[in-house]
Amino acid sequence: MSDFQPPDPSLRANSDIDLDPDAPVIIGVALSTPLRAQEFLLAMNGLRVSGALKLKDAVIVSKKDGKVNVVETIDPTPGKAAASGAMWTGLLGLIIGGPIGWLAGMGVGAGVGAVTAKVVDLGIPDEWVGWFKQAVHDGTTAVVILAEHVHVGELAAEAARFQGAELLYTTLPPESITQLSEAFAAN
Repeated sequence: MSDFQPPDPSLRANSDIDLDPDAPVIIGVALSTPLRAQEFLLAMNGLRVSGALKLKDAVIVSKKDGKVNVVETIDPTPGKAAASGAMWTGLLGLIIGGPIGWLAGMGVGAGVGAVTAKVVDLGIPDEWVGWFKQAVHDGTTAVVILAEHVHVGELAAEAARFQGAELLYTTLPPESITQLSEAFAAN
């Protein structure tokens, strides 16, 4: 695992704190190529469908030549949120105030939507995304998942298909870390 310190040291997997089995966990895995990362994310979705974990969010962090690219799966972008807010409040304004209400509603809705997208974080906290942006090695791509109700045995069995991947960090208990690390290193 990486030498970087996570944003909240109290969540370190090797701490003496007992983790709630129903609490969300973060698992970050570095893979050699973006295609391999997409395959891993697809495998995590397969585990979600089978009930082996409840996938709450996923982020892909890639680094090439020092340039970092982040793709989040559920957090709204300001542009999309502004367009959605403008559409809905514009429609409401049209019903209540006619054409002038429509224009006013669109303006207010766009502003509120954009601000909301900047403030609301629905999935993996931005601090963790920032940490993984630093922790991922140049030339690799990391998949970071936020999940609940993780069946570690099934996760490890799926992880064995991704030999050579590196477990960057997880908030799972130490015995789970060992099981996942061994699965990635299996021959």
